Amino acid sequence: MSAVVYEQREVRRARYAVAAVFAVHGAVTGSFATRVPWIQDHAGVSAGQLGLALAFPAIGASVAMPLAGRISHRFGARTALRGLLALWTLALVLPSLAPSLWTLCLALFVYGASAGMADVAMNALGVDVENRLGKSIMSGLHGMWSAGALVGSAAGTLAAHLGSDARLHHALAAVTLTVLGLVACQWVLDLRPTEDEEPPPRFALPPKSALLIGAVGFCAVFAEGAALDWSAVYLRDQLETSAGLAAACTTGFMLTMAVARLGGDAVVNRFGSVRTVRASGVLAALGGVLIVVANQPAVAMGGFALMGLGIAVVVPLCFAAAGRSGPNPSQAIAGVATITYTSGLVAPSAIGGLAQLTSLVVSFGLVTVLACGLVAFAGVLRTSDRGRPKVTLPDAPVPDPRP
Repeated sequence: MSAVVYEQREVRRARYAVAAVFAVHGAVTGSFATRVPWIQDHAGVSAGQLGLALAFPAIGASVAMPLAGRISHRFGARTALRGLLALWTLALVLPSLAPSLWTLCLALFVYGASAGMADVAMNALGVDVENRLGKSIMSGLHGMWSAGALVGSAAGTLAAHLGSDARLHHALAAVTLTVLGLVACQWVLDLRPTEDEEPPPRFALPPKSALLIGAVGFCAVFAEGAALDWSAVYLRDQLETSAGLAAACTTGFMLTMAVARLGGDAVVNRFGSVRTVRASGVLAALGGVLIVVANQPAVAMGGFALMGLGIAVVVPLCFAAAGRSGPNPSQAIAGVATITYTSGLVAPSAIGGLAQLTSLVVSFGLVTVLACGLVAFAGVLRTSDRGRPKVTLPDAPVPDPRP
């Protein structure tokens, strides 16, 4: 990207703009998740068919994410983000319009593809702003995503409670979020490639550095997916709690992650990425042990809360490390994102399959082992600390040297 130096106030404004973009992205996810039962009824699909359809967002994201870097190279970071984010917010309406299984699969493929491309673009911009500020901000940005998802979920819960048609709900949400996203994109940094910079390939295998960093992200996202999809079932089936208390456990896990991400940058700036992830792995593993040995709901809920606290900052730090691991940040981020999306795809079914063969206790034993992997392999994120420039921002902009 071009070597333009921005004023301090421009970079700080860009930080808040990217944070708003993360919140908008998360709000789309929250809005969709709360209306899945309505979408299932409208499409007339069984639980098994719905499970098949819900695999298509991750498939679409994995296929499309490598294209994000090329789009940013062609149009510039600001224009690319504006278009990709609008595509994502408007794609919210597609699943609720699907009248059958195959149209639902197609809609969710497009939904996931637009989500993945916008995800790569906004994370690449977040990493660039973090570099220019010389301090960690990625955890806070992902915290804003979690906050946006909670807001979207709350609005969707209200809409479902009122019995509103999801097509109308999602149309209104899509328009609102598209406008908010376009406004926020006005203030992100307009990064452009230098004249001699080669465009990234349309499709490419993730670089080796992204594979190593992605492995750490895989462990964290596997634990996140397992907890989100199975924590309520665990409390209901293993500890015989009420449906309300089981649901409260999942909500508590999400809140713990959101709060930890919003406050995580201060910890990262104080102790560095590697030590933070190692400590996070210890917390997540301790949470897993509490879940496995729990004979009371409070113990298991405490375990899920600790797990949420432990894994919260890992994925943001993986994206930050990927963005500094080579000459093409977008390609590396896309590689890590593909691996983490894959983890999110396989985790729920893997937990369910292992539970069918053994028990949910054994399934969360596997999650605990993967949490220990965060402690063992945190060192691959060292580039996140070593590569962060300590920048002193100027009071006046330096002109772009390109003619």
